[in-house]
Amino acid sequence: MSPATRDEIMTVAAARSLRDGARCFVGIGLPSAAANLARRLHAPNLVLIYESGTIGSKPDVLPLSIGDGELAETADAVVSVPEIFAYWLQAGRIDVGFLGAAQIDRHANLNTTVIGPYASPRVRLPGAGGAPEIAAFSGEVLVMMRHRPEAFVQQLDFVTTPGHLEGGDARSRAGFKGRGPTRVITDLGVLEPHPESRELILTNVHPGVSADDVRDATGWRLKVADDVAETEEPTVQELGVLRDLRERTERAHLG
Repeated sequence: MSPATRDEIMTVAAARSLRDGARCFVGIGLPSAAANLARRLHAPNLVLIYESGTIGSKPDVLPLSIGDGELAETADAVVSVPEIFAYWLQAGRIDVGFLGAAQIDRHANLNTTVIGPYASPRVRLPGAGGAPEIAAFSGEVLVMMRHRPEAFVQQLDFVTTPGHLEGGDARSRAGFKGRGPTRVITDLGVLEPHPESRELILTNVHPGVSADDVRDATGWRLKVADDVAETEEPTVQELGVLRDLRERTERAHLG
């Protein structure tokens, strides 16, 4: 078996962050791959909930969107979008919100709206969707994204989704019920908020990555924990299950 790529290490590390039995509101893309991997490995009772109203989805291949029929066909239940937000999310029944983003700042606020000025952006992104509500009401939030200076920025071009706002107790003062982002998993390492300032600090590096590598890929002066750990290499089982999932997804979508 060939060595794990950085994307594979990131996906496995993110999957390991999900506990069995948790109710997880999943975003499409990288978070969906990690959540579905976790369900196939150590968390068979992980309840995957997608924004389209599918509860307990068990897709055989990774979905292309929240409207992918695979999600509804394999779900325990399908409810209306208002119900998924009002009865499940806003009522506090979601343990983990799992999101991606185009940009993130030092306090884990997210941008999925525009790159560049709002009125005349260089890139117009898909937008908020349900991410602001997921971040506001989930018990905690995991963020998964590739680590680049243009993604980890000093200042967001647009604040789509609140993380820890300007830091400190700003989030609780704003009335948000959940704990907000507790981990940011990237293809270089893992960042976690400082318990007081809520500023993201580097706590883990992936194999072959140094703290300086992560600093160079970050658009602000990144703080590093005193005892940075190294992520454990993916096991043969983890890597095999992930690769099989991606190969089946590619065959299904191309076919």
